[in-house]
Amino acid sequence: MLTIPGAAAVLVAAFVKGAIGFGFPTLGTPLLALVTDVKMAVVALIIPNIVMDSLQFARQGPSLAIVRRLAVLLVFGAVGTILGTRLLVILPAHVVTVILGAVLLIFVALNLARVAPRVPAGWESRLAPAVGLATGLLGGVTNVPGTPLVMWFFALGMDKPDFVRSVAVSFVVYKLVQLGAVAYYGLLSAEVLWMSVALTAVALAGFALGLVVQDRLDQRTFNRAVLIFLGALGLWLALR
Repeated sequence: MLTIPGAAAVLVAAFVKGAIGFGFPTLGTPLLALVTDVKMAVVALIIPNIVMDSLQFARQGPSLAIVRRLAVLLVFGAVGTILGTRLLVILPAHVVTVILGAVLLIFVALNLARVAPRVPAGWESRLAPAVGLATGLLGGVTNVPGTPLVMWFFALGMDKPDFVRSVAVSFVVYKLVQLGAVAYYGLLSAEVLWMSVALTAVALAGFALGLVVQDRLDQRTFNRAVLIFLGALGLWLALR
């Protein structure tokens, strides 16, 4: 059931998504899980994520070069998403909650340590299968594939348009696979589906406001905004 706190959580997460190109499931899932079951939170945010990332990818100008560059990452990520969704089905809700908490705490630790790795030229193709599989597996269980994805794209030194395109197309592919998987495993009930549709409408309002902010950010300010968000999220999670 959609509640005012749940809608507010999604509105805030969608605004952040629009402003810096990512952060919706990372921020929205734990916030929504405060007012509903964590498995329901994971499933309910899939459709809003697909809609926003499809719009974001189209808005930046679809790039076949980006799709080709990410092909291996996307294929292995899809496999990992299916495996992760299976784990979501068989694991108790409290275990899923613990996994989500652990992932976010690792995220906090990396940001506090100011880890900013760079991938050497020529290594992208070698590391992409492992990164894709890990990202998909993590996303299937917790709905938070963004942490390794953002670190990966940041480590590749992508500029603002390619960064946003890469996050968007990766999320669309992963979330479409995840949507099919949760439906197959019986997690997408009529109640959750209607809740997801309602949250999509709420998310689009926050997303539109965030895009206005994104358009005003140059490359340097955009990078700074990404790092500030990561630091603020890390501090918030640490306090929680």
